[in-house]
Amino acid sequence: MQPGQPDMSMILQQAQKMQEQLVAAQQELQVTEVTGQAGNGLVEIIMTAAGEIRNVKIDPKIVDPDDVETLQDLLVGAFQDASAAAQQEQAQKMGPLAGGLGGGAGGLGLPGF
Repeated sequence: MQPGQPDMSMILQQAQKMQEQLVAAQQELQVTEVTGQAGNGLVEIIMTAAGEIRNVKIDPKIVDPDDVETLQDLLVGAFQDASAAAQQEQAQKMGPLAGGLGGGAGGLGLPGF
């Protein structure tokens, strides 16, 4: 190995470790649940941090057949709130790993990661 050249075995070990951490973080996102709500909790959506909707709760007092539009708006708002919470979880769990693989400060700069 030439002076100043990186040790390839060490780089490969680091890459494998980071890949294992990335897989573990992805698996954790599959089971971590976040909640979004609208209308002060009248509509609530529970989803995984990976984006899979698990449950929708609607308070019966807002179900008005003459005003379906309000219910639709509340569902959209609750979904957006849950999606924002999921993205925050993703950034928390994946951000440091993605930055390290993508060549950020201290990253490996490996293509395809």
